[in-house]
Amino acid sequence: MLICNAILCDAFGEKKCDVRIEDNIIQKIEDKIVANEGEKVIDANLRYLLPQIIDTNVSVNSHNLNGKNLEKLSRDAYYGGVKKVVLSPDTLPAINDEITLEFVQKHRYHDKGSIVESSICAINSEGALSNIAILLKDGAVAPFISTDIDTNLLCRISEYIKMYNKTLFCAAQDNALLSTGVMVESALANQMGLGGISPLSEITHVSKMIEIARFYGIKILFKSISTSRAIELIQSAKDEGVSVSCEVSIFHLTNSNLACKEFNTLAKIQPPLNTEDELTYMQKALCDGKIDILTSLHRPHTHVDKEVAFFDASYGSESIRDILPLYFTKLVKTGLISMSKLMELTLKNSAESIGEVDGKIEAGQKADLLLFDTKTSYKVNATLSLYNGEELFGVIENL
Repeated sequence: MLICNAILCDAFGEKKCDVRIEDNIIQKIEDKIVANEGEKVIDANLRYLLPQIIDTNVSVNSHNLNGKNLEKLSRDAYYGGVKKVVLSPDTLPAINDEITLEFVQKHRYHDKGSIVESSICAINSEGALSNIAILLKDGAVAPFISTDIDTNLLCRISEYIKMYNKTLFCAAQDNALLSTGVMVESALANQMGLGGISPLSEITHVSKMIEIARFYGIKILFKSISTSRAIELIQSAKDEGVSVSCEVSIFHLTNSNLACKEFNTLAKIQPPLNTEDELTYMQKALCDGKIDILTSLHRPHTHVDKEVAFFDASYGSESIRDILPLYFTKLVKTGLISMSKLMELTLKNSAESIGEVDGKIEAGQKADLLLFDTKTSYKVNATLSLYNGEELFGVIENL
């Protein structure tokens, strides 16, 4: 197969070229390639030729871990331009033992679907350490913790991370503060009569985990950061040589807590959507290179979970089926970042967080590619998505 007149874009730049693919392997990338007799030719007509991306923070419908939900996640992700997802392990049941991990791995591959990998809960249901060494050996990509756990356990987990040279996935949160509210602490929460979640829930635990990373010399990825102070703390630590990185979701780069008005449960996200000032900061931090990884923070739920009072509604919204058009429309088309920078944040850096090298399109690689038409738009048709009804630019053709 020959793809001609494409704008090839990866994490290292973009250029107009032709690409030859045989047996799903990239054979040649040149300015102009002459088609062989009988060869299938696709005229990209100056559409982007992009690598499929990786999302390291997704979940299954209502957190219920079963074959049907894993297959749906895989297919929806593939439709959205994602080649690999990493399942957050706080499912039902939690992914914290060999049996549950093996179940996920049996549903790792689906025809016309993304690869489903899994992180693991470093703490089991009894509050003790999971068998981290065996679970990593069996193929888990990273241990995951909520940082509101016993400090002694944190230290023991850190020793495992150092021993196996993995990245520790951290949800920086204080459960005592989380339990007091359902949206960010703000004037709007007061007006709506809803309990607020203090930003200190995230900030104090980011600070603590930075010192853990510094002391043990380990890598930590802070999952779905939502406050400006946390990003500044992480950036300062990076400048000092501490191996910490910052992940932010598309929700926290495109919406503020104003989306919760009229008790819109689709805007009930964890961590909660922040104020307008914080949203502005997040977008500037993206432009300034202070954000390392982007995620869909895909947390799908049923109508039963969402069509209830705001206080009782489940946290999360679906997003992954539209994620590449969302990134392009909200972040690239608006001029916040370039398409190449998007590939760095959604492929190169996310791959590094799970111990892989990716982000460059070159001869000899698997052709995990897609054509992306940025001139065509469509309206999101997903009643359980915060973006339902919005116009997005970018139509995907997986190759």
